[in-house]
Amino acid sequence: MTQDPQKGRHRRGRKAEPGSQAAARAATTMYTFLPDNFSPTKVKPSKELKPMVGSMMLGLLLVLAAVVAWCYYSTSLRKAERLGAELLELRSGGFSIRNQQGEQVFRLAFSSGALDLESCSREGDVLSCSRSTGGPLNFFIQTVRPKDTVMCYRVRWEELAPTPSVEHTMFLGDVHWYGGAEMRTQHWPIQLAGLQEPQPFVTSDVYSSRAAFGGILERYWLSSKAVAIKVNDSVPFHLGWNATGRSLLLQARYHDTSYKPPAGREPLPELSYRVCVGSDVTSIHKYMVRRYFNKPSKVPAREAFRDPIWSTWALYGRAVDQDKVLRFAEKIRQYRFNCSYLEIDDMYMPAYGDFTFDEAKFPNATEMFRKLQEAGLRVTLWVHPFVNYNSSSFGEGVERGLFVREPTGRLPALVRWWNGIGAVLDFTNPAAREWFQGHLRRLRTQYSISSFKFDAGEVSYLPRDFSTFRPLSDPNLWSRRYTEMALPFFSLAEVRVGYQSQNISCFFRLIDRDSVWGHELGLRSLIPAVLTISMLGYPFILPDLIGGNAVPGHTAGQGGGNTGIPERELYVRWLEVAAFMPAMQFSIPPWLYDQEVVEIAHKFAALRAELVAPLLLELAGEVTDTGDPIVRPLWWIAPGDEAAHRVDSQFLIGDTLLVAPVLEPGKQERDVYLPAGKWRSYKGELFVKAPILLTDYPVDLDEVAYFTWVS
Repeated sequence: MTQDPQKGRHRRGRKAEPGSQAAARAATTMYTFLPDNFSPTKVKPSKELKPMVGSMMLGLLLVLAAVVAWCYYSTSLRKAERLGAELLELRSGGFSIRNQQGEQVFRLAFSSGALDLESCSREGDVLSCSRSTGGPLNFFIQTVRPKDTVMCYRVRWEELAPTPSVEHTMFLGDVHWYGGAEMRTQHWPIQLAGLQEPQPFVTSDVYSSRAAFGGILERYWLSSKAVAIKVNDSVPFHLGWNATGRSLLLQARYHDTSYKPPAGREPLPELSYRVCVGSDVTSIHKYMVRRYFNKPSKVPAREAFRDPIWSTWALYGRAVDQDKVLRFAEKIRQYRFNCSYLEIDDMYMPAYGDFTFDEAKFPNATEMFRKLQEAGLRVTLWVHPFVNYNSSSFGEGVERGLFVREPTGRLPALVRWWNGIGAVLDFTNPAAREWFQGHLRRLRTQYSISSFKFDAGEVSYLPRDFSTFRPLSDPNLWSRRYTEMALPFFSLAEVRVGYQSQNISCFFRLIDRDSVWGHELGLRSLIPAVLTISMLGYPFILPDLIGGNAVPGHTAGQGGGNTGIPERELYVRWLEVAAFMPAMQFSIPPWLYDQEVVEIAHKFAALRAELVAPLLLELAGEVTDTGDPIVRPLWWIAPGDEAAHRVDSQFLIGDTLLVAPVLEPGKQERDVYLPAGKWRSYKGELFVKAPILLTDYPVDLDEVAYFTWVS
């Protein structure tokens, strides 16, 4: 501390004893006196010291930050370990799954809210969380290993407080995906277009609604990376997509939809599903089909696989009558074609909903059926679930409560369909089921009818708000109940809707096709549609009419000098594809063109009977045990072959017959991809160095390129 010298002397002088000089001198020797003009200054650090001090401070901050980061990382690592599962990584915004080789094969984001990871815990194989950013919930992921080569994850997000919806985004990535639904524009593998907000995943008539899902659908998708996802039946499921983000939008909601919560439960949406990962795409699909799908319990009639079906629809339309049916049957015999059965289509009845023949058009139906039977022809009739208001059955249906009703349940719900306005039979009502089947049994007995074509049945023909005898939380179950009407007539029956209906054991028909070449209800859509439905567990497939429906304005060209029929080349190429399908069906007959077309038709009808049908019947017999498809994609026998995952214009029948038809106009050649193995062509060529791409392989107009496996 610095002292004032003057004050120091004054204080010290007062303290000295008077007259004692010795004492004063002794006191002064104890201090060092500074000059009076001394001015104190603050000592400053040197310029060289400043950077050193700054560095030390920065170092201390970095050390502190490192300690904090390590603590946070350690905590996060412990949490990640706590929230991880075998090959699954859970984060607040979603999760990802790796396969046994450590490759990420599935990624999903929680779009409608994030998890609060502080509420999450793990107990054994179950990861669970009790809160999200939106409030309380019940969330869990359970890991299940059903076999050594399969790992499955049960995922459930259930809201416990009112919320409009739960939505998860499933990223397709750079792999190929298959499944879902029949679509108006069908591709294999799936191709997304534009942005589609989630809409009810229900059976619909895609011929009438461009953006809807088709009449055959299941909540199931499969990837080329051996990942499969199956959305649970309890989910009020809506599906959308984003082509830019290559993603499917999985949504559960009860708001503004025909889904209803189960009786006595609040409308709290729940989104739950199973994701399974296998060793390859074929084996994981086999596992999923055996685990989650019904299987056919019987096989349709042998003749339906062997001989063509003949329908009156595209040829005569609603103008069908007794003379035309008999003349059609006579022409089939005259041109020496076989016939598994002759189908009398719309409209033979006085009004839609009647179960009698219009006497003006069919003056002696009994005699007509007698002549058809004498000619050895089985006959089926077109039926549907509608009863128009002008039908003689309408009043009875109202009185007995046989129809789907409006929400209050007091009145029948009238709907518009392609043949007018009417009510819809409520197949959840045992009385309606018995009434409908009673009429079919009477027709079968009275006219020796072999079976029926069950048309329509899509949920899209129900009003959005309706009530049924037995409440339906999932409106697709109405379609399921309708397909059950075919069970007593399964051997020669056909239906065009399918939802959890694989065990119906009849033929499932594709929606009507236009007479065009492209992927939108045209010839190019045929193979992708059949492969898709096969992957959904429906092996017995009827790919609609050869050449399409020849609807004016939806027909590419005209042939044979006749208006209203498909162009000749399209018809022939369509005929060639159909000859290798589980069933083939004519309506526009080949004799409307020329003798060459008739000869081509005979050639492929014979090829079908000799080569294709025996293999189809063999595979059909195996379906009841395995559930494996009859028509298969190329990757079925080459699951690790990336090229096989992309092929959309070839298919397999079983594992041994590969078919590569020409599907483009003006072409008499095509590229053919042969997977690994030895293959012999229909021309006798042997290919032993497969896999191989045969470029510009020649295929004449009267040919289909097909190859048999050489063991």
